[in-house]
Amino acid sequence: MIKSMTSYGRAEHSEEWGEASCEIRSVNHRYLEMSIRLPEELRLLEQAIRDLLSKQLKRGKIDCNIRYQQNENFKGTLPVNEELLTKVLETAKKIDTQLTSSAPINSLELLRWPGVLDRDIPDPEAISKPLFKLVHQTLVAVIDTRQREGDKIRTMIMERSKAAKNIIACVREQIPTILDGIRKKLTLRVQELSSEFENDRFEQELLLLSQKMDVAEEMDRLDAHIDEVQRVLDQDGPVGRRLDFLMQEMNRESNTLGSKSIHLDTTNASVNLKVLIEQMREQIQNIE
Repeated sequence: MIKSMTSYGRAEHSEEWGEASCEIRSVNHRYLEMSIRLPEELRLLEQAIRDLLSKQLKRGKIDCNIRYQQNENFKGTLPVNEELLTKVLETAKKIDTQLTSSAPINSLELLRWPGVLDRDIPDPEAISKPLFKLVHQTLVAVIDTRQREGDKIRTMIMERSKAAKNIIACVREQIPTILDGIRKKLTLRVQELSSEFENDRFEQELLLLSQKMDVAEEMDRLDAHIDEVQRVLDQDGPVGRRLDFLMQEMNRESNTLGSKSIHLDTTNASVNLKVLIEQMREQIQNIE
């Protein structure tokens, strides 16, 4: 079944070590492009998370944002890197001696200095299992949304495909009547303009005209393309590119149908077909 590329999912998890959250956003894209944002201390897990996502998502622009907040209460105290703090203070005092005036050192500013608060780095091995479970939970929500959106798109495309089939069937029925009407109209016009009516020459010209406006091949190909669209919609796996190609071919045949038209009905049929194809194409841009 087809899936949409537009989706969103979020999940949270907390234990004694702290809290973690995962957000996954997915939008349409020609290929699979992933952006994974992780805390620096968990960067070693990026490739494993990327592999997990790529097994389920085959196309789209994927933004995965994982946040991790360590539980300070669990550690008991805020560990301070005494050695680094001493060096920072000594350096600040040396600079003060070279200044004509200086502001007092603020303890909160010292704590903000990178590395002064010696935070415990979480063990990637210990946190990987709950973190992967969190990512998988978020991924399930994303895939579920993709599937629901895909079902809606499929319904819309099937409706437009059936409407296109009806237009083609109507054109097939009208072609003999249109040709007969053109024949009668041309016969009257030739008889009005010329007293010497050459029936053989007229039949030849009428045959050439009929060949020029013959759209049987275009309608056959349109029927075949619509049948293929309906077949592809029931396939598993990514089918967006295949459907997009079929829309291009259907649009080309509709253009040819319009260019060969010498009657208002076939012209309108060509326009209506192009409207339906464009409506389908816009939705297909969101299919994986």
